[in-house]
Amino acid sequence: MAPHHPTPPTGPDSAGLTEFTVDLTAQEVLRRAQVMAALGPDWDPVEVLRGEEAAYDLLYSGLDAEQQRIHDSLVEAGVLAPRGDGHAAA
Repeated sequence: MAPHHPTPPTGPDSAGLTEFTVDLTAQEVLRRAQVMAALGPDWDPVEVLRGEEAAYDLLYSGLDAEQQRIHDSLVEAGVLAPRGDGHAAA
């Protein structure tokens, strides 16, 4: 982390306050490296996406008429992303 020389703020509400900044770049790099290590060498992001898509297909399949209407209204409102033709899977 780079050295920082704090400058006290000025103004009527700044008595006893010290301004400072923290550079978290090194910590973020370490965190990302640890996440990738935890995922392991066999992690396949494309396969994970396929699995998520299959889960969503299953979740929104077999809806009755009322559930389909609610699903469609949520898609129309932008709460759910449109899938395929914009309707839940049959």
